[in-house]
Formats: sequence, structure tokens, C-alpha cells
Amino acid sequence: MSQTLDPVLLARVQFAFTVAFHIVFPAFTIGLASWLAVLEWRWLRTGNVVFQETYRMWAKIFAVTFGMGVVSGVVLSFQFGTNWSVFSDKAGNVLGPLLGYEVLTAFFLEASFLGVMLFGWNRVGPRTHFAATLIVAAGTLISAFWILSANSWMHTPRGFRVGEDGLLYPENWLEIVFNPSFPYRFVHMVVAAYLTTAFVAAGIGAFYLWRGRHERHARVMLGMAMIMAVFVTPLQVLFGDLHGLNTLEHQPAKVSAMEGIWETRRGAPLKLVGWPDEKAEATLYAVEIPKLSSLILTHSWDGEVKGLKEWPREERPPVAWVFWGFRVMVGLGFLMVFTGAAGALLFLAGRLFNTRWFQYLCMAMTPSGFVAVLAGWVVTEVGRQPYMIQGVMRTSEAASPVPAGSIAFTLAAFVFVYVLVFGAGSYYILRLIGKGPGSTEPPYGAHGLKKPPLVLGGTGERGGLDV
Repeated sequence: MSQTLDPVLLARVQFAFTVAFHIVFPAFTIGLASWLAVLEWRWLRTGNVVFQETYRMWAKIFAVTFGMGVVSGVVLSFQFGTNWSVFSDKAGNVLGPLLGYEVLTAFFLEASFLGVMLFGWNRVGPRTHFAATLIVAAGTLISAFWILSANSWMHTPRGFRVGEDGLLYPENWLEIVFNPSFPYRFVHMVVAAYLTTAFVAAGIGAFYLWRGRHERHARVMLGMAMIMAVFVTPLQVLFGDLHGLNTLEHQPAKVSAMEGIWETRRGAPLKLVGWPDEKAEATLYAVEIPKLSSLILTHSWDGEVKGLKEWPREERPPVAWVFWGFRVMVGLGFLMVFTGAAGALLFLAGRLFNTRWFQYLCMAMTPSGFVAVLAGWVVTEVGRQPYMIQGVMRTSEAASPVPAGSIAFTLAAFVFVYVLVFGAGSYYILRLIGKGPGSTEPPYGAHGLKKPPLVLGGTGERGGLDV
């Protein structure tokens, strides 16, 4: 049976499976760590214990998610040696230090201060605990910096030379780290992580409001999430456009696959939907908007857009995956824009927290950030094919000489273990969400607050307007 299986394809499937599991965790923790810092800052500024209770609930979720991200990330690093040893051997001089910097400057930082952040209540002072939260948040961003730098280099490699032994050697670390696609990819991914967290918080807050539970905490979650949706989601559309233009410059075949364009033409239409047929070299059943693709890509109604036929078949990425992944990502992005706009209008009308249809919408949008991130990574990584390192090393040349049967067995084992382990972790997170934020013990003992703050304009209960 193993003779009929393609070991390279199986290695790609295995890596895609494990990275898909992994990416959802940092996509959530990057935004969640920064949001926790804002929650603690608001509590220390106002004394409103609702911020503290919301913080402590989400800090537990952060800890579980962070742990699952670490475990899934370790598996990925092992796969570089087991399934992609040729790639690791040839590119290790360049990528090895970048991944090492991530561990030294980010992972150790996060892991060290995460303990203070989780267990430092009533043990350290308020400034120390808040500093720990800020450091953990900074650590997640530093981690994203190095990982995305390494990944971006694989798309737009710069600052290296090929030695006589066939290995890649670094020559200019600034060009390697700050390669042409890195700034766009980094900003786009970090903002995506913030929006992922925002829509999870909005969905959970809407769920509590719908059930009539934890209403003060739910207002904090939904209100702060809508601030992100209103102001940041339109910016993400702009950042995505800039990233697309950068991709057009450096990976034009990927953009042609995203657009489903086969013939080079001026005034190219935007295909809203369709079915890319690689054998027929056409996008069938397409619904088009005339000239819009040229306008988006070249900022001209009659700008020229290259078609996939400009490249030999063996140089083209799998078109259907890239085409539909892009549409899922963009479609969810505009749904986020609509949700933010609707939230802003409801806030101005004084009905943000009691409109039932909007609660349903927010609950439905809870996983939207995760799905958009996964779709975006499909576009990014599948769109780079057939190259492991764009223009330097093909994927077929990077794989380890491992029998297909062995890869198939480990893939089945990964599926079983991941479903078991991460299913248990997800179940625990759902239990934490179901329990919700509760009163902390002691409610005012943490950080040395010995008595409730002065409350003005309220009933004296926790969560009133306090100063």
C-alpha cells in the first residue's frame, strides 16, 4: 500500500494538520494577552472589581491555551527533523538562529512571567503584577516577530548565499529578518490575532447577555470587543490590501490563483465566486464584477493583471485551495466590518447590550477569527507551492527519505492524540466559560486593596461607576 502513497504529499498533509491545530492557539493568545493587560490597567485605574473578575476568568483560559500552543509547537519543531530533514539541513544556517531567537527572547520571557501573572495575586504588589502581564503580552508579540520573520523569509528570501556544498549561508541578517514581505505579514497577522480575540470576547459576552448572566462582565467583554471591531477591522482591510500588493510584486502567481485569473488581460474582472478548473485552465461558473480586479491590484481600471498561463503548469500553486481560501478570509473580514458598524449604530442608539439579533450575530461570529486565520494561512502556504523556499528550493526536494507508510502511521497517530488531548483542553475551556467570572477571594485583598473604592452614581455594589 505504501508504494501507492506519495510520501511528500503525506508529509505536507501531516504538517498542515499539526500547524492548523497550532496556529489557532497563538492567534488567540497574542490578542488575549494584550487584552488582559488592558483589563488589569482599567481595574487599577478605576478600582472596579468587574475588570478584575473578568481578567481572572480570561487569565485561566489564557493559561490553558498557552499550554496547548506550546505542546503543539514542539511537535512542529520535531517534524522539521523527521519529515523535512533536507530542508532543515540546507536552510538551517538561516532559519535556525531565527527560531532560536524566538525561544531566547520570547518563550522564556512568557513562561517566566506567566507564573507571576497567574499565581502572583496576593503575593506581589500591583505594579509588579501588572508589569508581569505587560511582559507576557510583549513576549507574545516578540514571538510572533521571529516566527513571522522566518516564515516570511521562505516567501521572499534575501540576505543569503548558496555555498559550494549546496547549503544556504547568511550574509546580511538585516535583510534576512526584515525581508520584503515581513512587515506586511507581521502587521496583518498581529491585527488578525487581536480581532480573533475580540470576536471571541464579543461572542462570550453576547452569550452571557442572552442568558441573563454576568451582565456587568458581559458588558465589559462586548463593549471592549466592539471598540476593536469598529476601529481595527477597517484597518485590517487596508493592511490586507497592502499585503496583497506586496504579494503581487514578489509572488504574482499566488495572486493570480487568488483571483482565479488564467489569461493575462487589462481591465481584469473580480471573480466573486467560481470553480477553478486546472485541466481546462479556466474558472467555471464565475460571477464577475467588471474591471474591479485590475482596480484593486493596479489601482487602475485598465491595469494589466497576469494570468496563470504565464507560468508553466509545474510552477503554479493548487488554484482551487488558494482561490477559495482567499474568499473565505475576505468574506469573514467584511462580516467583521459589518458587525463593528452595526455595533457602533446600536451603541449610539443605546441598544448595544439588549438587542437580541445582534447577540445572535456576535455568538455566530465567535469562531470567525480562527476560521479567517486558517483560511489566510492556506492562501499563504499553499500559494507558495511548488516551493518550500520561493525560487530556491522546491517542496519535493526538501522532504526526508522516509517511507510513505511510516508517515501515514504517524499522521493517524497525530489525529488520534490531538483529538484526545486538545479535545480535553477545549472542553475545560468551555467549562471555564460556562462557569463564567465570579467573585474573587478576597475581592479586595489582591494588590493590597483592603476596602472597596468610593462609588459614585451607583448603588454601592461592585461594578458601579467608581473613582
